[in-house]
Amino acid sequence: MTDGSVQQWQSQPAVPLLEEQRVGEILAAVPERGQWRYRPRRVGMVWRSRTFRVATVFTVLALCGLAILALVRDQTGTQGFLVGLGLAVLPVPLLLAAFRWLDRVDPGPWRNVLFAFAWGAFAAALVAILANSFATRWIATTTADPSNADTLGATVIAPVVEESAKAAAVLLIFLFRRREFNGIVDGIVIAGITASGFAFTENILYLGNAFGQDQQIGTSGVVSVTAATFFVRAVMSPFAHPLFTVLTGTGFGLAAASARHRRIRRILLPLLGLVLAMGMHSLWNGSAVFSPYGFYAVYAVFMVPAFGLVTWLAIWSRRRELRTLAAELPSYAAAGWLTPAEPLALSTMRARGLARDAARRRYTLAAQGSQEIPYGPGRAPGAMPGRAPGAMPGRAPGAMPGRAPGAMPGWAPGATSGAVPGPAPWPSAQATAQAQAMAKAHGKAAARTVAEYESFATSLASLRLQARRGTVGPDFAERELELLHHLWQRRKVAAPALTYAAQATGLLRPHRRPSPPYSGPFPPHTQYGTYLNGPTQGQGHGHNPGPGPGPGPGYNPYLLPQQPPH
Repeated sequence: MTDGSVQQWQSQPAVPLLEEQRVGEILAAVPERGQWRYRPRRVGMVWRSRTFRVATVFTVLALCGLAILALVRDQTGTQGFLVGLGLAVLPVPLLLAAFRWLDRVDPGPWRNVLFAFAWGAFAAALVAILANSFATRWIATTTADPSNADTLGATVIAPVVEESAKAAAVLLIFLFRRREFNGIVDGIVIAGITASGFAFTENILYLGNAFGQDQQIGTSGVVSVTAATFFVRAVMSPFAHPLFTVLTGTGFGLAAASARHRRIRRILLPLLGLVLAMGMHSLWNGSAVFSPYGFYAVYAVFMVPAFGLVTWLAIWSRRRELRTLAAELPSYAAAGWLTPAEPLALSTMRARGLARDAARRRYTLAAQGSQEIPYGPGRAPGAMPGRAPGAMPGRAPGAMPGRAPGAMPGWAPGATSGAVPGPAPWPSAQATAQAQAMAKAHGKAAARTVAEYESFATSLASLRLQARRGTVGPDFAERELELLHHLWQRRKVAAPALTYAAQATGLLRPHRRPSPPYSGPFPPHTQYGTYLNGPTQGQGHGHNPGPGPGPGPGYNPYLLPQQPPH
């Protein structure tokens, strides 16, 4: 080391020593935050913001939508675009309703549905149009054979590009919404909705071009090219694109149901589904290219049986989800979290709907001040629910509305003959309408509470099945406690309704005649927001089902009642 370097080293300022007695003095000399010259870098913090992610996805899809709108309008013209749009939108409600019906057992959030449809209609369609046009022009320029380029583009390039673009939506939800992607049904629904959006945009393009051809040759009506195109694409094969992409979604669904340690299987199954989707798409496009009757042959021999097979697989998977509820939830009923009838009622869609309707009607009547029992055994033949035969609702037999039996209108009970009669306090029409609206609101809230209870119970059964398969993460205990928390909050409203539904549908056949589940005073649905804690849980309602777990000192969510809740 030279003398110059030694002098330079000695001239450097000394580093303050970290001594406990000087820590306060050193930190006190730091300027206030507003006078900082050096600020901490937030590496990756922007990407962790949910608002930023939502805004980014929305912006990308909006830009893709504007771009695809401009491209389709440029190829079809304004009039052709409007005609194609009006005709292409007709099969969309049918497709969306079919896939949402399939997803009724454990419905995914609407944000996933909207994202999948928008991705297929905008992003995937834009990638397909640009990539197919570029590849077709490149093949035509290289081979100097435009007809061969169109054939290769339709049978080779288009299936690969389009199915890959549609599969990207399934992959994104599989990666970033993993808790909402649990099996085959989820894969089929997301893939089918994505393909429905793609088919919607593609139909606009084809129908708009067909309308332009009709304008040039002067045809219209049933014999027009537009009518023929609409019949083939919207009537004969509205499920063509969804059928292709559903194979990819099935692969992702099987991967989601596989154990975490089977990584090769979790990678190969989606790839296999994607390859099958490309192959079926190529066969479908090639059937109309190589032979004039090939389309009908492939449609009858291959597409219809494949559609039937996929439909059977989807319905079987849906029923399997219901069987999972009947298999997994009895353990929670044995532990006291559920009543014995609830797993039976939750395992059928009919009982679920009946429970929601029962809760809606019961709480509507309760809000109106009625003492009726709208359902349950114990009625006389021909009698109205909860009334004596021939009695008016909520009155003694023969009594006038709002008066004691035999009382004259406007007279108070026990009044002398010299008293001046006063008008009875009849409610105004506005007050009656407000009371009815409030009663309906109470009923809707109760039905929504039962629906939420059914959703959380379904998620709990699915979570337990994932744990048995080894596909759940290390946060199983936390997720289970959270779901049990949500169920416990809503059980006072949902458990009686589900018990009644199990009895009404014949799923629960007790040896003795049961009492109506709603025979006693019914608690308000607004009280399910807190845990039932100790003897105060039923105050004001004449109902005290016993002590239960609560969030007090030493709270343990698995500290269950001595007896199953009523």
